[in-house]
Amino acid sequence: MARTNAQRRATRTLAAVGSIAVAALTLSACSGGGGDAGSTDGAGKTLTLWHYEGADSAMAKAWNAAIPIFEEKTGATVKVEEKSFEQIQKTASQVLDTDAAPDLMEFNKGNATAGFLASTGLIADIGDAVSEYGWDAKLAPSLQTTAKYSSDGVMGGDTWYGVPNYGEFVGVYYNLDAFKAAGIEVPTTYDEFVKALDAFVAKGITPLAEAGAEYPLGQLWYQLALTKADRSWVDDYQLYKNPVDWNGSEVDYASETLKQYVDKGYIAKDVSSVKAEDAGVSFINGTSPIFVSGSWWYGRFTEEAGFDWSLATFPSSKLSLGSSGNLWVVPERSKNKDLAYQFIDITMSPEIQAIIGNNGGVPVAADTADITDAKSKELIDTFNGILADDGLSFYPDWPAPGFYDVLVQELQGLVTGTQDPATTNANLGKKYDEGTADFR
Repeated sequence: MARTNAQRRATRTLAAVGSIAVAALTLSACSGGGGDAGSTDGAGKTLTLWHYEGADSAMAKAWNAAIPIFEEKTGATVKVEEKSFEQIQKTASQVLDTDAAPDLMEFNKGNATAGFLASTGLIADIGDAVSEYGWDAKLAPSLQTTAKYSSDGVMGGDTWYGVPNYGEFVGVYYNLDAFKAAGIEVPTTYDEFVKALDAFVAKGITPLAEAGAEYPLGQLWYQLALTKADRSWVDDYQLYKNPVDWNGSEVDYASETLKQYVDKGYIAKDVSSVKAEDAGVSFINGTSPIFVSGSWWYGRFTEEAGFDWSLATFPSSKLSLGSSGNLWVVPERSKNKDLAYQFIDITMSPEIQAIIGNNGGVPVAADTADITDAKSKELIDTFNGILADDGLSFYPDWPAPGFYDVLVQELQGLVTGTQDPATTNANLGKKYDEGTADFR
């Protein structure tokens, strides 16, 4: 999952590779590719497709439903070659430069992954197809960022190298039954959020499910910074527009506040050794009534949480962690680029987008009228609200290689009291500057 992958390709080694807009389904072929320009006749041809989604995932269900539609419309056959995430990440730079390259492939977004393939010429510039099919009109600006890259592989560039058809974000999960039992109002502002935390602590309850041994604590730290940030700060942090001030109000507030959360009992004292799974389970079993984490938990909570719950954006913040999902990319050596574009277009259709949405995923171009599951609609509405505010702000570990491990280590030092916020910020800034030096 993207939230834990370092997103830089600075070393250029194989290890580094490792809104609602409703439009009519367009099935006209686009020019520029390996197929017959302007033709939708794929009879006798085979589209080879690689992806790594589990059979029960929302994406796999949707894409499997897209296959017979594609085959009927084009006359071509789809050959799905299921690979693991690790297989594709580790072998892409080798296989894509051979005749064994697939015609269409799911690939992880970010500089170290899709950006690397783009900068080395292994995946195609699909800008003409984007214009022809109108995919740009379906994708909010913050979703487009991870689909477009510069010549050196930095996201947010001018050239389209991929298309996402689902998204993800981080918000706040609330155990509504626990709030009701405690006589505490579910917060809608940050001041109310803090009052709720204090009220639970007063009742002997540690309110926040958290994990300092893996990604959740770093994501909470970044979300706290985002409450004091604007889009220009995000662009500086993620896209190297300007140097990041590691003594600035955003970072200072995040580290100071996170330390206070532990000191005040909002977060358990042993958080540094807790893993993400443990934090999620503590929310599922009702131990902690609040969990700041991602939409990727939504389906599981729907199945396993035996209480009423909701998900909302972090209170009083217009910026939220999140991004597009992984990308459809077309290898440069694809033998059937036009067919690949037609398949992508079908997965962007309202019909297929609705399947993603009704199975716990976050579609990027669904018609809300097609979402029949109430919980799923709540999830999608929340995501669309973030998109409307241009609020997706990516993840804290993305800017530099290895920065995920740096964040975990430094924030563990902060919450255990072995270092103060100023030292934590200085250490983070040093590693960030070292890791991003080649891009600034």
